[in-house]
Amino acid sequence: MNIRLFAPHLGEEELKEIRDSFSKSWVGLGKKVAIFENDFSKYLNCKSSIGVNSATAALHLALSVYRFPAGKKVLVPNITFASTAFAPVYNGLEPVFVDVNEDDVTISLSDLEKKYDKDCAAILPVHYGGQPAHMDIITDFAKAKNLKVIEDCAHTIGTDYKGKKLGLWGDIGCFSFEEKKAMTTGDGGMICSNNSELIEGLKSKRWLGIDKDTWKRANSSAEDDARHWYYDINELGYKYNMNDLSASIGIVQLRKLNEMNKKRSEIITKYLSGIKDLKSIKPILPFEPGKYSYWLFGVRCDKRDELIKYLKKDGIATGVHYVPLNIVNYFKQWYSKCEISEKIWKTFVTLPLHVQLTDNEINYVIEKLTEFERANLL
Repeated sequence: MNIRLFAPHLGEEELKEIRDSFSKSWVGLGKKVAIFENDFSKYLNCKSSIGVNSATAALHLALSVYRFPAGKKVLVPNITFASTAFAPVYNGLEPVFVDVNEDDVTISLSDLEKKYDKDCAAILPVHYGGQPAHMDIITDFAKAKNLKVIEDCAHTIGTDYKGKKLGLWGDIGCFSFEEKKAMTTGDGGMICSNNSELIEGLKSKRWLGIDKDTWKRANSSAEDDARHWYYDINELGYKYNMNDLSASIGIVQLRKLNEMNKKRSEIITKYLSGIKDLKSIKPILPFEPGKYSYWLFGVRCDKRDELIKYLKKDGIATGVHYVPLNIVNYFKQWYSKCEISEKIWKTFVTLPLHVQLTDNEINYVIEKLTEFERANLL
């Protein structure tokens, strides 16, 4: 077999929506982006959503809203993708790496309290793999310390946590539509908030700071005068906009999202059942697939590298999510000790999880995990 680690779930419906954009000869920032933003707001039940070209851009722009003075600090979990920690750096701020909980790999509340000081301005909690961070406690802590909360929801879309969707617990939520994620637009991201005024200015900031995007200028009414083309630039902006081709895919993917989340949950349930009796290979998270929507499935094994090689020779793709940021070369300049994450990541193995994974493939992966344990426990 040759089993992929991740794969997008795309079909004729997405192609039909793309063809519609082709037929209108408009594939840049346009009406489809606005439709997708509106659909996403309805799905999440939030007041405003702004489409961008990546979750990296979403995090950068979301943090920029507050115009924190240079040198202020942002608390970031130590096990996450680099984008989470680059967001403060892009904004002239300092990332402070906070350890994670050993069981659920989300930001540690005890270490958060230790790492906090008066120069901290915000927290960027991450829902690792789809496992909700303890947002009720985090937001209480943030309120007490006057910290802003920007949720990194790159690994989950649609999860309810204690009666509220992830992404709406903080001041701003940021989502990823990169090709491997819960839903895809090829590459893309979304900025969401229930405070419309807070993020409204990001619509121009994602488009080079221009106060009227091309689609709006092109579709101005006949009553407009000859200066319909005119625009101004009021601030430093970025080329971070989503385009109509990406939005075309997103419009359809969003309609499929609940079913795709359900399918991934079913696969995780099968994995958990298949490995429940293994002694040396355990789930990476306290998975609750009937409750939360996960993007990633993985295991912990003390013989990680041997297991990766064993699975590779049998055609099973694997990964490691992630190297702790405090030991990555670029981020060592902000090193702070994170004992738990520096220990547990050495056992992490990400296994195949995507909607197109078959029962035969799932059973094959379980069989090879079982074989590996038997061979290594003798």
